Order: sequence, then C-alpha cells, then structure tokens
Amino acid sequence: MASWIISHFHFDGADISFRKKFRLFFTVAVIVLLLGGAKAAVHYFGLEFLELNTLLTSGIGGAIFIIGFLMSSILADYKEAERIPADIRASIEGIDGDLESFAVANPDFDLLACRRILIATIDKLRRGLDHANDHKDIPPVLEEIGKLTPIFGRLEAMGMAAKFVVRLRTLQDVIRRAVLRIYQIQRIEFVPSVHVLVQTLVTAIVLMVLFLKTEGDPASAIMFGFISYMFVYALYLIRLMEQPFAKGHGSVDDVSFFLLDELEAKLRTSMGEDPAEGSSGSSGSSCKSPVQ
Repeated sequence: MASWIISHFHFDGADISFRKKFRLFFTVAVIVLLLGGAKAAVHYFGLEFLELNTLLTSGIGGAIFIIGFLMSSILADYKEAERIPADIRASIEGIDGDLESFAVANPDFDLLACRRILIATIDKLRRGLDHANDHKDIPPVLEEIGKLTPIFGRLEAMGMAAKFVVRLRTLQDVIRRAVLRIYQIQRIEFVPSVHVLVQTLVTAIVLMVLFLKTEGDPASAIMFGFISYMFVYALYLIRLMEQPFAKGHGSVDDVSFFLLDELEAKLRTSMGEDPAEGSSGSSGSSCKSPVQ
C-alpha cells in the first residue's frame, strides 16, 4: 500500500505539471493580446505621438536590469525554500526513528500518539499553506510542534539517555526553525519599494511602446508583443516566486511537498491507517499524551 501511494503522488505530480505548466504563459498571452488590440486601436486612430530614440531603448534596458536584480534576490529565497521540505522530513524521520527504538524497550510509551502529532504537523502545514488560508496560516503548525516538548521532557525519567533527549529536542528545533522560515517567506515582501519601482517602470514602458509611432507592419506588431510579453511575464513571475509555498492556486511554481507526502503515507502505513487519507486533518486534534 505504501509503495502504491508513493507512486500515486509521483504520477499526480507529473500529471499536474503537464496540465498546468503553461498556465502562466496563457494568462500573460491573453493580457498581451489585449494590449495588442489596444495598440492596433491607437495606431488606427493616429494617437501615436512618441518617436523612437535612444532614450526609450536605454529606459527599456535599465528596466530589464532592475527587474533582473530583483529576481536574483528573490531567487535566493526560492532556492532556500526548496531545501526546507527535505530538512523537515529528515528531522521528522529522525524523531520517529528514535522514538520507535525507545518504544521497543519501553512498552508503556505511546508511540502511536507521537506519530499522530508528527502526521498532524505535516497535515496542518499543508492546510496552512493552502489558498483557503491565504498561504500563511502557520501558527497552528507551531502549536502542533510544541506538543512534542512535554513528551520529550518526560523521556529521560522513563529511561532514555540524556544525549538522545538532546538530539530529539535539536530535531524539534530544526522543524520549528524551518516552519518559521516558511512563515517569514510567505509573509514578508522583499523590499516593497523595489516592487513599486518595477511596477511603475513596466507600466511606463508598456505605455510608451503603446504610443510609439510605428508603421503598422507585422514586424512592429511582433516587437510590441515581445516587449509586452517579457515585462508582463516578469511581473507575474516575481509575484509567484515571492510566495514559493503558495498551495492550491493552480500553479506548478510552488515548492513541491512530495517528500512530506511520502513521509505522511509512510507514517500512516506504520500505524495501520489508509495512506490515501492524506490531508484529512483528523489526527492532530485528538492526540493524547504518549506518557501514561
């Protein structure tokens, strides 16, 4: 069953990627077509009044440089975001592995309740980043992670070596730090003033090209479409990259959670549950203390 659900996740991810890969392209293409219609109307009614000169080309080049600078800065956060799911999975698996070994020698320890907390952490993280929660409802995840603290505090008294308790607390801190980083990335806009600058530059350049005198030939239409497409696409791309964990908005540019999906399926299987339950969200609210 576990192998089936893992392959199911992989298949769905590939299938969604195929269907949605060009979603942003078509969205921008519609906007470019509308701008092209506006350009045709401006040319038809003789409203073009700007002459092509070096100042215009210099302005376009400067705008490209500024947008490139902004995207390079955002890309650093995006690359960091791609590593976070792996850090969370490694830490959860480390906690689960240590607790499983401890439960073998201590039958009184409720391992299943701990696993419910771990599953609930993944589930609440997924739901908190969903479109319905504005992609940044992270406090419930932090509360779920905090449920492990009193459990770890009792383990030494139950016979676990102090160094293993320290390791468990360290792994818990890694998860908490990763979740807080997700929270920060999803809520903070990188230098808002730079965004205003880029947006106004793009608007100004599109308007200037819109009222630029052209011959009305196919070459002019192609160049107008190319310039409009490049700048409008860049604006949309910056918005997507600034929230790399935005789930449920119909894009494939968000950071994949397939590692956490696989881990959740694995944990549910180890508990004798159906891995296909996925994000049912029912396991986290009724976790009892693993220490009787």
